[in-house]
Amino acid sequence: MAEYEGSPKTWPPLGLPVGSVRALLTLMVVGVVVSGIALRREVNSLWIETLLIALAHYYTSRRFVALPPDIRKRLENEGVLDKEQNPLFLPKHSIRFIILAAFIGLGVYLHNEGRLFEPQAVALLGTLAAYAAGLVWRGFFGWMNRKRTTPPSGYWGDLRALAILLILAVDAGFEVYGHSELLPHEFHQVAMGLMLFYFGSR
Repeated sequence: MAEYEGSPKTWPPLGLPVGSVRALLTLMVVGVVVSGIALRREVNSLWIETLLIALAHYYTSRRFVALPPDIRKRLENEGVLDKEQNPLFLPKHSIRFIILAAFIGLGVYLHNEGRLFEPQAVALLGTLAAYAAGLVWRGFFGWMNRKRTTPPSGYWGDLRALAILLILAVDAGFEVYGHSELLPHEFHQVAMGLMLFYFGSR
């Protein structure tokens, strides 16, 4: 038996397209968290932590190198690449759209109910917004850089990384030494938001 025979490398779980089980699990967690906040239930922090990890994994694990259609077709015919199928047989990016629509819908609902700035809503939607902003940043500048004839300078990336490292180091230092109360609460939120933005942008 070949090393990967019968494994998800050659046989996707449940016979569904690759990523379908991860998509279903992620959608279930999204459903629990969104419905809990909308219905004024105290959502267990473990669900929210799992949601953030699942979203980060889902969005990063589905990155791939863009290949011209003719090269992808040739590599699929040669068996180098698996034939591309979208999770749950849905159109491309459907899962991402559903997840995004769920959180935008939650935000709109909470806004209409006058509950947008409740602590649990701010923590969740603020965290997701910071990460999403990083994803948008990466997409926009990736598109811009493809149009450039010369490689972009790394100075801006270095400056951004250094600034985020310094801000988070200050926040972490006060936290480790038990003096986090000396910093404004907004500083901690900004530090976490910038870190998540950076993760999304990379």
